[in-house]
Amino acid sequence: MQNSRTFSIHFWINLAKEKDGFAPIYARITVDGKRSEISLQRSTSVTYWDTKSKRSTQKSYEAKELNDYLDQVYTKLLACHKELQSEYKLITAKTIKARFVGHDDDHKSLLDLIQYHNENMVGVLRPGTLKNYYATENYLKRFLSQKLKTNDIFLKQLSYSFIIDFEQFLRKGEPLQKSRSLTNNGIMKHLERLRKLMNLALDLEWLDKNPFGRYKLKFIKNTKEYLSREDLRLWEGAEIQNESWSIVRDLFLFSCYTGLSYTDVKNLTENEIHRGIDGDYWIFSTRGKNGQPYKVPLLPKALDILDFYKEHPAVSDSLLPVFTNQKINQYIKEIADQLGIHKHLTFHSARHTFATTVTLSNGVPIETVSKMLGHTKITTTQVYARVLEEKISNDMRNLKLQLNNSSLPKHKFGL
Repeated sequence: MQNSRTFSIHFWINLAKEKDGFAPIYARITVDGKRSEISLQRSTSVTYWDTKSKRSTQKSYEAKELNDYLDQVYTKLLACHKELQSEYKLITAKTIKARFVGHDDDHKSLLDLIQYHNENMVGVLRPGTLKNYYATENYLKRFLSQKLKTNDIFLKQLSYSFIIDFEQFLRKGEPLQKSRSLTNNGIMKHLERLRKLMNLALDLEWLDKNPFGRYKLKFIKNTKEYLSREDLRLWEGAEIQNESWSIVRDLFLFSCYTGLSYTDVKNLTENEIHRGIDGDYWIFSTRGKNGQPYKVPLLPKALDILDFYKEHPAVSDSLLPVFTNQKINQYIKEIADQLGIHKHLTFHSARHTFATTVTLSNGVPIETVSKMLGHTKITTTQVYARVLEEKISNDMRNLKLQLNNSSLPKHKFGL
């Protein structure tokens, strides 16, 4: 592309906006006869403005400071012109102005990136996932404001130290929800989302180097709680007078015998109950989390729960009366305390119980369990695949019986 033939920079004061003897200063960029103007957010005395030198002639510290600033602007505008030339970009008054104020494609900001992501991910990401990105955005805005004393930052200014400082801000700062402090893994989740945003910037060519290049996320592996066989018997046989507790007890059991997550239980409708290849009732649906189809045969206890709540007044479109996730988790903890089950249980623990106690420990192959859970990869299922001591004991007992009944000669020890 041909370079421009003419290029000039001109400072002038806007007398039409004069007030009390002072007028605002503008920079005018002219390329091939076409202009673009930038307000420099500075004013000067009309009396002391020299129209030839385009500088203030007043003998004061403020005037010297103003002239130094105009020199810096002039130098920066020249640099913007030179950058566009070296990058073989189109050179116009508008592109030089855009480069100067940071609004061109090579000077996208962090908030530009977040806005682009959020606008384009509507309908792609689940509402809950988008909500998490909004939380990360709020933490980033708070970090920029409180620690960097700015409203935004150019992507090219991001560095490894920015990531480290943001991590420390999350660890030491006040959480968005004052009642819930950020855990280590919660902090890592925010950083993981920021890393995904940086990868998007790389794909869009808004960023040349990933600031996460040498940063490693430090997740702590938490023990995922589930009900043992004894716990499950306690849970099923519990005599509960509180109606809300009773409903939550049954919802939790339903998940224990189907493996459905909270969202999938909440959204379960009659349209998802079908006769399977064996003539029994199955759930045919797709996971709310990843859209992966799954099929689960309904075990008798799960069917009993559906039948029990068929005429419940709180049931309308869905098959079960489901409270909010927060309320359900609160009731689960209260029920566990009453039953003497000293485990940190959440509704998701029922899904772990299905995978571990109900299926895998009873000999259901992990491939089958993976399909019923709606996992896209079997490695995801392996998180649930706990080998229980009881299962190991039974397996080894069976092996001993087989070895004792085999026709192999007995080994004689010693001479």
